[in-house]
Amino acid sequence: MKSAAAALFFLSIPALSSAAPAPAAPITVAWRDKAPYHYMENGVEQGFLLKRARQVFDSADVPSQFVEEPAKRIWSNFAGGASSYCSIGWYKLPEREALVQFSEPFHTDRPHTLLVAPDALKQVRSHGSLASLLTDRGLTLGVVDGVSYGPQLDGMIRATQNQVDRKTVSPALMTRSVAAGRVSFMFIDRDDYEYVRERDDAMRAAVQIDFPDMPRGLNRYIVCSKDVPHEVMARLNRAIEKLREEKRPSKRADAR
Repeated sequence: MKSAAAALFFLSIPALSSAAPAPAAPITVAWRDKAPYHYMENGVEQGFLLKRARQVFDSADVPSQFVEEPAKRIWSNFAGGASSYCSIGWYKLPEREALVQFSEPFHTDRPHTLLVAPDALKQVRSHGSLASLLTDRGLTLGVVDGVSYGPQLDGMIRATQNQVDRKTVSPALMTRSVAAGRVSFMFIDRDDYEYVRERDDAMRAAVQIDFPDMPRGLNRYIVCSKDVPHEVMARLNRAIEKLREEKRPSKRADAR
């Protein structure tokens, strides 16, 4: 009888094992080429925001697979109903809220700046404000297509009286059009500008200019497809808050 009972016990083990829940499938996390936030260098993934995103998903214990994809493809995937799909480093816009879930703020940008072609510098400097600059029909504004500069700048670009040259390229490549004088100026993220200036000798010809009415910097978010469970989003948000707390100076440090 004992041997029969033992046999029944061991026979039951596979059934119990098969009833255990399968490991969660990894979420695909897409990122676009935008140095120094996230980019490839010598075949290795780099970028301070890409590193932070990995920390968030790891801390939240959310299995993930990071992939590089163009910005237009990322939003086409969301519009097409991609499942278990997230992306990092995006502004919150009404049209995007219809497609995705947004995390808590993941990063806050500094205000954009202007990068100006040497031949256009005198004409650009003749304007005392950004609003005035955008009425100049003799200047060409270079715009990176498929991305947002934030609601305010997007609206100003739509209403501009400048000529507009849209290109589906990275911001770094658009800076070369400015340096070569193919466009008069472009809006550029300050981190993008500082990264490119340090690495591209051609950038020495272009000039950075600020206007007092440039819109303030915006928050960036992790966005996920609507099918990602709310519980997973909550874990990501807790991980973001944990990283934020770790970056804040301690009271003891403040007292010094």
